[in-house]
Amino acid sequence: MTRALIVVDVQNDFCEGGSLAVDGGAQVAHDIAELLHRWTARGPAAPDYRHVVATKDHHIDPGDHWSADPDFVHSWPVHCKVGTDGEAFHPNLDPQPFDAIFLKGEHVAAYSGFEGREASGASLADWLRERGVTEVDVCGLATDYCVRATALDAVAAGFATRLLPHLCAGVAEGSTRGALAEMSEAGIRT
Repeated sequence: MTRALIVVDVQNDFCEGGSLAVDGGAQVAHDIAELLHRWTARGPAAPDYRHVVATKDHHIDPGDHWSADPDFVHSWPVHCKVGTDGEAFHPNLDPQPFDAIFLKGEHVAAYSGFEGREASGASLADWLRERGVTEVDVCGLATDYCVRATALDAVAAGFATRLLPHLCAGVAEGSTRGALAEMSEAGIRT
């Protein structure tokens, strides 16, 4: 079995101080960075990943996904706009270890990392398959939106999927609980 880690949307706009902040986002960035440090050190406590990738919300003009009067279900304040600091990875998270970064949502709403493409144009599923990956761990922001969508699409694409809930933060308690239940029912392990 070949395992990869997918780090979902740990960006400034989703952390404290951002336009669509999730409580605990900066801590999640820090904790993922610690995991990546152990992985790059390749010591005895290093996680067993062949590859580590990340996703980013990367909006140019996503239509009604952005709204001046958002409903916070289908429409949101302007966030992760290309060319802004909000789109950047949070400073607690060093992107150097990432083997690839998958950008999603240029002109549409996009929640799942499997909707994204990396620099060569490869989709996340194709990129992972080309490298023999059969299992993925998923972490990042936010548990009840993009992490949920990415994990569910990973299972649908045939990857054995595990959620790392201690490396995630959700928008709201109720929707996070619902997302965790949905992921569990889909066969996603924790």
